[in-house]
Amino acid sequence: MATDRLKRMLEPAAVAVLAPPGAATTPLLASIAAGGYAGRRFALGGAAAEGFEQVSGIEALPEAVDLVIVPASAAIEAAAAAGRRGCAGVLVVDGDKAQAAPLGEAARQAGIRLIGPDSIGLVAPRLRLNASFAPVVPRTGSVALIAQSSSIAAGILAWAARRDVGFSGAVTLGEQADIDIADCLDHFGLDGRTRSILLALDEVEDAARFLSSARAAARLKPVLVLKPWRAATGASSLTHAGLIVTGDRAHDAAFHRAGLLRVNDLDELFAAAETLGRTRSLTGGRLAIVSNGSGLAALAAGRLRQLGGALATRAGDGAAALPDEAVTEAATPAQYGKAVTSLLGDNGVDAVLAVHAPHLLAEAEACADAVIDAAREAGTSKPVLAAWIGGGTALASRFATAGLPSFATGAEAVVGFQHLLRHARLQSELMATPPSAEEMPQPDLAEARAIVAKALAEERDWLDPGEVSALLAIYRIPALRPVVAADVEAALALARPLLAGGRPVALKIVSPDIVHKSDVGGVALDLATEAAIREAAERMLARVRSERPEARITGLAVQPMAQRAKARELIVGFATDPCFGPVVVFGRGGIAAELIDDSHAALPPLDLGLASRLIARTRVSRVLAAYRDVPAAKLDAVAATLVAVGQMAVDLPEIRELDLNPLLADETGVMAVDARIMLERRPEHRRRPAIRPYPASWRRRVSLRGGQGFLVRPIRPEDEGAIAAMLQKVTPEDLRLRFFAPLKVFSHAFLAHLTQLDYARAMAFVAFEEAAGEVAGVVRLHADAAGEEAEYAILLRSDLKGVGLGWTLMTLIIEWAKAEGLKTIRSQVLAENTRMLALCRQLGFAIANDPDDPALRVVTLSVDSGAASLRP
Repeated sequence: MATDRLKRMLEPAAVAVLAPPGAATTPLLASIAAGGYAGRRFALGGAAAEGFEQVSGIEALPEAVDLVIVPASAAIEAAAAAGRRGCAGVLVVDGDKAQAAPLGEAARQAGIRLIGPDSIGLVAPRLRLNASFAPVVPRTGSVALIAQSSSIAAGILAWAARRDVGFSGAVTLGEQADIDIADCLDHFGLDGRTRSILLALDEVEDAARFLSSARAAARLKPVLVLKPWRAATGASSLTHAGLIVTGDRAHDAAFHRAGLLRVNDLDELFAAAETLGRTRSLTGGRLAIVSNGSGLAALAAGRLRQLGGALATRAGDGAAALPDEAVTEAATPAQYGKAVTSLLGDNGVDAVLAVHAPHLLAEAEACADAVIDAAREAGTSKPVLAAWIGGGTALASRFATAGLPSFATGAEAVVGFQHLLRHARLQSELMATPPSAEEMPQPDLAEARAIVAKALAEERDWLDPGEVSALLAIYRIPALRPVVAADVEAALALARPLLAGGRPVALKIVSPDIVHKSDVGGVALDLATEAAIREAAERMLARVRSERPEARITGLAVQPMAQRAKARELIVGFATDPCFGPVVVFGRGGIAAELIDDSHAALPPLDLGLASRLIARTRVSRVLAAYRDVPAAKLDAVAATLVAVGQMAVDLPEIRELDLNPLLADETGVMAVDARIMLERRPEHRRRPAIRPYPASWRRRVSLRGGQGFLVRPIRPEDEGAIAAMLQKVTPEDLRLRFFAPLKVFSHAFLAHLTQLDYARAMAFVAFEEAAGEVAGVVRLHADAAGEEAEYAILLRSDLKGVGLGWTLMTLIIEWAKAEGLKTIRSQVLAENTRMLALCRQLGFAIANDPDDPALRVVTLSVDSGAASLRP
């Protein structure tokens, strides 16, 4: 398998180097020898080096080596030879982007993996392998480095050597002809020796693969990403959403959704890596400081406040306690130990920072040992950070050996702590269960697509106001519906009924060539009389004809004024990013929305939980709460609008950009006052969402023995409560047969693992009794990173066996596997689970003894041959 070959390359038992005279690979012979690599080494093609066995060529190798290192000039021929010899893969250390495509094709044809071209190599410290141009081999540790940039990788490795930071592995990918970021995230995410991953990223080429791999890795361990900021790319857009969604905003949204922690520079990367690589999990953000000097403690506390953090207050001090009471002074080792022990035992403290300044009378090493001992003996998971000013590498190494992160200054330690807190919050968001929502009817996609198709057939870039209103209605987004009049007299006729009812109107120019109407005086508000309407219309038309004589004017839109005196102006919309596809935006609205810069972005699809957290990240969220005599806005209505806009972005890739600006929000709900939708006429520029949406088309209604009806559909995160209730109706014996161990407690983390899926890699079908609405059974399938094999599991409620539900769920999951192009389905079944084994035989599974455990059977199905009766 492709993943096995990558593992062999990154942890090779034997290495071969092709180094003809003058080749870029020649220095690596010395690097590998100097590093002390203990595996077999072969020098190919006449190259000679101490400790290497000389072999004429790849096909003459005495064994199928795991890693063949070659220059770009010989890489295509070497890939073919490596494939014939059964080698795992090839590393190409020079070359350029132009060579990437032919090298990738050569690797695929040969059935091997390939790193490069233009890679500085890889490092496997546990094996003492330095197959790179890095001058030193970092010590063995638990941090993995994946880099596209050679210079950044070299800088990180040099820093690590100075700080005694150990690595489980390091690889630079160069032009990624074959092996890419996603492959390496999958490898190190599952690697038991890796506790955290550093990702030096320049660009993402396959957004869907990247996000799927990143999300999987980030759920298992911290993933830090360093990506250079780029100049804004949305400056030419004609919508506010398009101006807001720059390339960096899109990447930030992607990183946040996947659970990656973005850092801005090497200093931040090192601070975050130092903390996340050495500490345990964090449960809160209250930091206490111990120091032998009040000035240093004040600097650290000030930096904490500057970054939005909070000092801890002792649990017994009450809410009125002064923040400075969280700062404890200590001078002697005994005082340091006592202070750290006391703070770690305090319920008002989540983490402790120990700061020490050099002093003739201070015992720096003894104080450090006291902090280390107190942290070890406390019996708590609360993190302890250290900042020994001027302590040097010896003390840093002492803290590192004890598993405590250490920093040069208290301010640097605070930055590291804030990254630890950000990561904890990201993990909490990743595992959060969204609020249950009433299942609404699906939008009429046929009608929505017909509206868009008509405009595209007419070669228009914009939907007209009537089409926009119709599309918003299909997605149940409340909006003031404008009516378009052909001329001034027609506008007056449309306005009279509104004026008679005492309701003023708004008048807007309608032109396919004018997007920002207010820029040319194309909007007039609060018109309460016919005379005011006529005057405004004539003035508007005259100005537009003067300033934009080329613009086609198709009419005047008449709209009742939104009479919501205490409403807040918001913007909701989306724009299409070239890499990540549609990106939803939310923030403060108005004509200067992009200049105010109070907005955040998220990748669709969204649920109510994701939408609510997107809202909370903005400053405008504060004024959505109640203040003074202003009632709180209806936040669930704002969140529902974001969900609907995200669904539209998923359903209609022909839409390039959408603005709801302003979207008014108050205690009664929301109302879109102005909306515009821009189309993408060029099919090659349309982008699907980077995150696979909920596969609603796989819903089924089935009737089984006795006429009992079931609704079967893909699982959703909101099902956590229903799954928990179902597990209570499964007997202990059936739970043991499913999980191979007795289970009594079902934690949120356990249930989240069952219900929160990446549909690009996994599927679970849940069956509900139609009569009772309760969960009757679940079947799940999780594919490997290569998308070739998958493992299934199934569990039925104990009182619903024998009605045919197991067969129904299994045949449906096999159909899913076929649709996904999977080749093999596997599982392990206890030998005593005869009912499951019988069902497997009926479905065509092969059954064999598990070579590692006589109590287990391995069941395997070639997907093409599996029995199935339900089709999508």
